[in-house]
Amino acid sequence: MDSLRGMRRHVWPFVFLMPMLVLFGTFTVWPIVGSWIYSFFEWDGFGPLDHFVGLSNYREAIFDPYFWNSFWNTFIIAVSDLVIELPLALLLAVLLNNVAFRGRNVFRLLIFIPVVTTTAVVGVVFTVLLNPVGGPINELLLKTGIVQEPINFLGSQGAALSVIIAMTIWKACGTTMIYWLAGLQTIPVEVYEAAKIDGAGSSKIFLKITIPLLVPIGTIIALLTFIGSLNPFDLVQTMTEGGPNFATDVNSTYIFRYAFNPQGTPRYGFASAAGIVFGLAVLVLTLVQAWALRRVRAGRQVKKESLNGGASV
Repeated sequence: MDSLRGMRRHVWPFVFLMPMLVLFGTFTVWPIVGSWIYSFFEWDGFGPLDHFVGLSNYREAIFDPYFWNSFWNTFIIAVSDLVIELPLALLLAVLLNNVAFRGRNVFRLLIFIPVVTTTAVVGVVFTVLLNPVGGPINELLLKTGIVQEPINFLGSQGAALSVIIAMTIWKACGTTMIYWLAGLQTIPVEVYEAAKIDGAGSSKIFLKITIPLLVPIGTIIALLTFIGSLNPFDLVQTMTEGGPNFATDVNSTYIFRYAFNPQGTPRYGFASAAGIVFGLAVLVLTLVQAWALRRVRAGRQVKKESLNGGASV
């Protein structure tokens, strides 16, 4: 009886949550469940699911070299973001966290503007800017004498992926910078003042105080950056569509090509299987990264406790 009264007392919160739960179930839960179901069928998106193929779609995806090419390109982009974007955003955050830096709020805004700009629009704009025929960037390079002939940035297999990596870093660097700024502002000012009194220079303060104190939040930032960089679909699709010759093909464009932009009959079942294989691979990579970062944090904690124990003795 008491439980029934409790349910009646809390009925309105559940009523207000219901629209969100319905939308979540319709656009998140069901697509996930549906993808698993479709992956066992050869289905073109129309009609009933009557052609059961079992694990055939998974087998085809695993042994398709183009799938692993797209997986490798996705992995390169993600690792590049970790290696380049993380330290770059940290340096920007340290610079813009300095109260002596005039106009730092303006620079924060300028760096963050690409984050809130629609990625598809950014892709279209830079496709025009990088055009080898009349593109403003090529025109500037030619007029200044830096190059003697136009560079086909998006049409060259050697340059296209580098351009995509640079664009993803430029687009997401503002978010990572905000994360680092949040971490920097948790460090007490007294710590820096004490280090300066002891005669520590800027570089020593950064290496011996700032970096160690940022390690806990840095592990979270690294995970968020890695996961966020695994889906550059809108940028790649608008700039290169995975070309030239699949040089910038990523898993999302690979899946899109079979499901929504096929050369022949759509293959929703195969696209679902490829998406699940990619999702499982990402899950494994994320767990490995989380485990490695946890080991690093645990090692630092043990070292810190040992130092404290030695000091107390």
